[in-house]
Amino acid sequence: MFDEVAKLLAVPGAVGVMPTDTIYGLVARASDRQAVARLYGLKNRINKLGTLIGADVDQIAEVGLKKRYLQAVRQYWPGPVSVIVPCGPDLEYLHLGKFGLATRIPDYPELLELLRQTGPLITSSANLPDQPPSTNIQEAKAYFGNTVDFYIDAGDLSKNLPSTIIRIVDDAIEVIRQGAVKIQENER
Repeated sequence: MFDEVAKLLAVPGAVGVMPTDTIYGLVARASDRQAVARLYGLKNRINKLGTLIGADVDQIAEVGLKKRYLQAVRQYWPGPVSVIVPCGPDLEYLHLGKFGLATRIPDYPELLELLRQTGPLITSSANLPDQPPSTNIQEAKAYFGNTVDFYIDAGDLSKNLPSTIIRIVDDAIEVIRQGAVKIQENER
């Protein structure tokens, strides 16, 4: 299934809906500025950013994130924990002036293989602001219709939770969103 997705994502500006290791997400190649802008536009994103997913720490670092930040949190990966790491002004098209970006290595072998083909992807849950995430393709289509380039159906994902999002501040954990993995504040 994901070999075809790699071809679809290679088209400049391509945005689609597909399963991740957690829930359905909008996806675009992180290196494609036009696709990233389109994804954020579809989500009406101004204050909430997407998550950068990659096959491994080295691949995420190739986007321009400092490897030392990624190495410090690698114990959470692969898995459904997204960690916000600092990033510089050269990645503003991804962080929209927030100077931090959630990053994650998924625990889904087929998705990891896709990431090896496409490079890192920017993802965001397949829903509109203040609406619940899509648990199936029909819900995603109701949100996005023909405004995305493709849909990949993996069935009902209603039992899955979104990733937990954390930020490390002065050696303490700040939980931004509890999700699939329960993490306590200040746990390290």
